[in-house]
Amino acid sequence: MWRKLKAVTILGGFVLAVFLGACVAAAEGPPRNPYLASSVYPLGHGDAAQQDALPIRGPADPGRALHEADIQYSHLGPAHFGAYTSSPYPDGRRVLWSNGLDRIVKLDYETYEVLATRWVDGAKRWTEVEADESIAAFDESNHGFFAIWQAFRDASKLRDLSSVYTVLDADNTYYIADKSGVITAYGDADPNDPASAIVEKGRFELPASVSGLTVGMNMTFDGWLVIPTEHGYVVALSRDFERHRVVRLLHSEGAEDKATRSTGYGWVRNGVAIDDEGGVYIASQEHMHKVVWSGDELSTDPADGAWTARYLNGWTHGTGATPSLMGFGDQDRFVVITDGEELMNVVLFWRDDVPDGWEAPTGAPDRRIAGMLPADMGDPELEEIQSEQSVVVAGYGALVVNNVPRNAPWYLPTRARTLLVSFLGSEPSYQPYGVQKFEWDPAAREMRRAWVNRRVSSPSCVPVVSYPSDRVYLIGARDNRWTLEALEWSDGSSAFHTVIGGQRYNPLFSGTLLDEDGRVHYGTPWGRVRLAPTSGH
Repeated sequence: MWRKLKAVTILGGFVLAVFLGACVAAAEGPPRNPYLASSVYPLGHGDAAQQDALPIRGPADPGRALHEADIQYSHLGPAHFGAYTSSPYPDGRRVLWSNGLDRIVKLDYETYEVLATRWVDGAKRWTEVEADESIAAFDESNHGFFAIWQAFRDASKLRDLSSVYTVLDADNTYYIADKSGVITAYGDADPNDPASAIVEKGRFELPASVSGLTVGMNMTFDGWLVIPTEHGYVVALSRDFERHRVVRLLHSEGAEDKATRSTGYGWVRNGVAIDDEGGVYIASQEHMHKVVWSGDELSTDPADGAWTARYLNGWTHGTGATPSLMGFGDQDRFVVITDGEELMNVVLFWRDDVPDGWEAPTGAPDRRIAGMLPADMGDPELEEIQSEQSVVVAGYGALVVNNVPRNAPWYLPTRARTLLVSFLGSEPSYQPYGVQKFEWDPAAREMRRAWVNRRVSSPSCVPVVSYPSDRVYLIGARDNRWTLEALEWSDGSSAFHTVIGGQRYNPLFSGTLLDEDGRVHYGTPWGRVRLAPTSGH
């Protein structure tokens, strides 16, 4: 049973805090994939390693509240969860590509204004009037039965959600995979003009033998798109759409019948991480998989370095996390997820060979598991917690947030409680509290609890770490207002919090992103917002 979390607990003492504080600065970050756009955010979760950690300094303290001039907002319609920064054009300009329910857009990097729009064929076009009416309704009240009903109405349009998985490549080609199994490439009508129209450059339909909705997209370090499906197929596709390869994950027999809920809860339901040596990491309902890309074939054969390892899955829905990679070069190297227990664990799997004589942690179902600790948010009596966010990784640190509403009306079905942390997440009665970091100790070869902050609320956003700032940034809430929160990566203490505003600025499960100038931007229920404070940098 969820209990209110009221205090900040820093675990480990002074010596451990000093050690942890040095980790990000000393960490070897993931290598840059040369086939992705030359920017800090060319795809979901930031890079092929899916860390949500960026080599860009984030904002310093912008003050207690942002002014209107500090906030750039663009109405784009619903479901613009991510925005991806282009490579520089010949004149040095950049754009941000984004797509939602009814349109694909390019935003000017400097002004955040819409440069070009391509409407989705057959989709309802959502207007700014409809957006303002919805925002006003939630500003008037986001508590109780009628607010929940309004949240249900707004959420219902997301049933048509498609084309969530996107990648922006080095040539500023924007790849979108939709739920019908079609991958489409878009680009500029004039490759030298960032304001030119958005045009279709190519289209590829998954072969009839590949079933299931697409549930992720990434790119290998030799420039092939990788797209898994919820039924356990993995497709590698050349960027010119001329060649493709297919493999099916082990243990996927009958995956078509193993969906435990509606769309989004298939046998595979998250994205994919990729390393620079051909490792492709995908989580299915009870297993973590490493598939190996040779440059021409996908393999699940252990003789090629592939492996499959079990994780715990007590609630039967599998992990809510896209795998994240930890450790590079000569470091200990892992892939990180949260598992499917009612009280989820943060789990580290050895990415390469399991060390000789290795003994897995107590209770771990597979010897490949290097670390496994419950994300209890510092509450030993906590009985359940699940997060639909990926584990945020920087250095040897792994961070998770709590997305379980601390209260729920008796009449609300369990399946509908996501409404309380999405559309109603800033409401004090519903908002969850708790951010927790774990750390791998390479000397002791052991994962430990680093710290937990129980004052901060991250209702639905995906946080992001700035390596140079040594901080994690997230969109939180205080007193029913949305806030920008910065925590010290070393010890979890609050560096600052700044009030953004009312319900227009709800993050609604989008990523907290940094652009090349360290400005925070993220998706909202009806558009995208960028925080550009005039001071505090």
